[in-house]
Amino acid sequence: MNLADWQPCERPGQTRLVGSRIILEPLDWSRHREGLFAAIAGPENSSVWDYMPHGPYDEIQEFETAFEANREAGQWETLVFRQRDDGRIVGTSSYMRIRAAHGSVEIGSVAFGADLKRTAAAKEAMYLMASHVFDTLGYRRYEWKCHNDNLASKRAAERLGFVYEGTFRNDMVVKGGSRDTAWFAMTDADWQRLKPDYNAWLSPENFDSSGCQRRRLGEMFQ
Repeated sequence: MNLADWQPCERPGQTRLVGSRIILEPLDWSRHREGLFAAIAGPENSSVWDYMPHGPYDEIQEFETAFEANREAGQWETLVFRQRDDGRIVGTSSYMRIRAAHGSVEIGSVAFGADLKRTAAAKEAMYLMASHVFDTLGYRRYEWKCHNDNLASKRAAERLGFVYEGTFRNDMVVKGGSRDTAWFAMTDADWQRLKPDYNAWLSPENFDSSGCQRRRLGEMFQ
């Protein structure tokens, strides 16, 4: 592949992304603090953070301070998820390991509130984040990494069309333990193949009158 004319990409996560079910907004603590804490933090949401390098967060000030420290250290661009119908905040995710010069970025720190898990809105949020980096900004590579013991995250990566690339053994020391990290990614060529299937899955025709999907997203990729 000849990349003699390659130019670095812009940083992702600077703009609002709007779908039919969900809206993604760049994190603004003055606007999102209470709603985001209610959705993904507090004692009732401690399991959200089981496999993350940071968290859980029991108090709102601790949540803002520690989460923001992690964001600044990693130079993350964080998006907050709002339900389109009622404006409720239901989750967040961040663009991480942003290597704009190479057209490579990771999606990480994915935290879904209880009302977002296993919904079409959750998949639409992932679609919007992928489309933003590939279709709008011209990135070449989109990464997903997780604790190798996090079977739910690994299954989610595969359902979303990411390709398993290997496991980095003894990759990190996290919360007093050793973490092996599973790596997944999709390329711009993968995205061009997957995007029509995403659009078909998200279309109203794929959902019955009660909102249940007729075909699973993973079935679209077969």
